[in-house]
Amino acid sequence: MSKNLRNDYLLLLITLLSLVGGLLQPSESLGAILTFAAGAAVGFVLSMALLIRAIRLGEFGSDALALVAIAATALTSEWIAASVISVMLATGRALERWAEGRARNQLEALLARAPRSAHVFDTDGNPTDVSLSKVTLGSKILVRSGEVVPLDGTLVASGTFDESALTGEPLPQFVAAGEEVPSGVVNAASNVELITTKTEATSTYSALVRLVEQAQAASANGVRVANKWAVRFVPFAILLAAATWLITGDYAKAVAVIVAATPCPLILAVPVAIIAGMSKAASKGAIIKGGAALEALARTKTVLVDKTGTLTHGGPEVSQVAFAPGVNQQQTFRLAASLEQASPHVVAKSILAEAQRRNLMLQMASNTNETHGAGLTGEVEGHSVRVGQLQSALPEWAPLTNALIVAIEIDGQLQAVIGLDDPLRDDAKGTIALLRKLGVQRIIMVSGDRKSTADAVGLEVGVDEVFAECTPERKLEIVHAEMLATKGSVVAVGDGINDAPALAAADVSFAIGAGSDAAVEAADLTLIRSDLGSVVDAIELSRATLGKIRQNLFFAFIYNVLGIPLAAFGMLNPVFAGAAMAMSSVSVVSNSLLLKRWRPRGR
Repeated sequence: MSKNLRNDYLLLLITLLSLVGGLLQPSESLGAILTFAAGAAVGFVLSMALLIRAIRLGEFGSDALALVAIAATALTSEWIAASVISVMLATGRALERWAEGRARNQLEALLARAPRSAHVFDTDGNPTDVSLSKVTLGSKILVRSGEVVPLDGTLVASGTFDESALTGEPLPQFVAAGEEVPSGVVNAASNVELITTKTEATSTYSALVRLVEQAQAASANGVRVANKWAVRFVPFAILLAAATWLITGDYAKAVAVIVAATPCPLILAVPVAIIAGMSKAASKGAIIKGGAALEALARTKTVLVDKTGTLTHGGPEVSQVAFAPGVNQQQTFRLAASLEQASPHVVAKSILAEAQRRNLMLQMASNTNETHGAGLTGEVEGHSVRVGQLQSALPEWAPLTNALIVAIEIDGQLQAVIGLDDPLRDDAKGTIALLRKLGVQRIIMVSGDRKSTADAVGLEVGVDEVFAECTPERKLEIVHAEMLATKGSVVAVGDGINDAPALAAADVSFAIGAGSDAAVEAADLTLIRSDLGSVVDAIELSRATLGKIRQNLFFAFIYNVLGIPLAAFGMLNPVFAGAAMAMSSVSVVSNSLLLKRWRPRGR
């Protein structure tokens, strides 16, 4: 719990205790007056602080009228009314702070993942850990298996890297000696050596962190709906109270008008509905980090989705297998899968999953040897088996067009070719269709994957436009362009570190829960169950919540419309005006709690 939220709870507790404590004492006794006055003082200080903050932000807060009401009731010794207003004000503030949640630190996951040092070879050829800030250009560094590449550099010898964090490409990529490797990717094979070409300040990963930081700074929460109403309502209420005093000469009636006009129900109208909406969203598998995101989501007009891990599963699966004429298909695949038991490679896991689907009985391989980026060899049941890169052109009997091709050789002869792809999620097409039913005008797929693969997926799911081979910088540019062109909210959906800048910049962003920590931290909403259809549910729920906010505002203003004239004509004294205000607040809270009964209609 943040310090600010603890302070808000403490203020609420003080105002409640002062109200209850005053009511328990003899009316108009010194003890009761002092107790009520303590709560009123807290409310006065709180409303003053909120007003000052609003002025600094260039806004006009609805809390201004609460400040006037507390001052007026205190000066006229209407202590119960002053205490009630203070309780309502403190309740609204605490609820709003809770709804906003703790401040998001979108850089936390990126920085936690970033290496702090590099294994630099010294003059004796031994790797020594050196702080990244002290590693110079042209240094020779070691990157061990499974480590994040700390600095951009050229490979001394070939290697295989998991680039999904930066490009969204789900399949490990082979990089030849002499080619450049960006920082932020993971060494997916054995130890490799690099010659650094960038320093810490100019590295790819540092640039990515800066992008998120800049996008975060550009994303500001909107003002409360209540403040928008207050610009016109507060001056009107003050003028009406002044007119009542001038006409009747009775300051008690003028004070009653101020109390009746106090916007405590108005202050509660937004945060209570948002809290109810956020709680309901959590029960549906979406964690929302702030009320502003829930409000903005209701105005969704454009949705940008990543491909890898969002529309697709994010990992390779065997989609096709072509066998040479006359070979024993079951035997060939069984020998290959038996050999792959010796490899930790992601492709090996996919082949083993396919063998399990085919109910094949596997044997242990011997004399295995894996050449990273090339393949795995070994002996199974007296046969020499190799599974790896195709060493020649595709034969006529294997017309495959998959994203990744793997060859199976038995005793030196090519006997089968496996095609692997990153398959679509089962709910991908349905989610796109439901988004259109909700009135989303434009759906765009933004991917770091190759153009042919991205175009095929985009065509299959039915998006309006496809952007392929996108870097994090390019994704961020696309988000900014869509935000300028869209009259409504731009929503981004992704799961990788490469999506983090775009997620941070969008009006509203979703992170697939099974994705990277950076994406989860940068996004406004996290889908716990990795259910893409939850995006549709969240948009529907946000609109239902916005509907509750409008209803709450209506209830709050009905109270003002009825209460102010009654107070002006002396039919409502300050104490009863305060009680009526409390009842109006109860109606606002009760109406918001009806969101618990909400059910998605889209699917």
